[in-house]
Amino acid sequence: VQLQASGGGLAQAGGSLRLSCTCSRRTCSNNGMGWFRQAPGKERESVAAINWNGGSTHYLDSVKGRFTISRDRTTGTVYLQMNSLKPEDTAVYFCAAARSSFLVTQRSGYNNWGQGTLVTVSS
Repeated sequence: VQLQASGGGLAQAGGSLRLSCTCSRRTCSNNGMGWFRQAPGKERESVAAINWNGGSTHYLDSVKGRFTISRDRTTGTVYLQMNSLKPEDTAVYFCAAARSSFLVTQRSGYNNWGQGTLVTVSS
């Protein structure tokens, strides 16, 4: 399974970006999916997660109300809409597919990772 993340770039504080993650196999449509980020010198952290049908989602406290994770099961694409961006959101963002179909918030629950896309937010 190959995951491809895209949509990163440079944004001003208060701006928006939408990340997309495509999966090489339609079976990703049956997996829980997640977005993670890693800033320089920091641990990779879970930003948002979604279960197989989109009925359950989970967010990092610092992004609640600003970020929205969603998925299109017909195309196998998972999105992360990021609004009201802050400089502290600057990081490389990774999408990942979980081992199960459930909502998975722990990094250890994911076994397939995309290559990452850089998001830079200027103040």
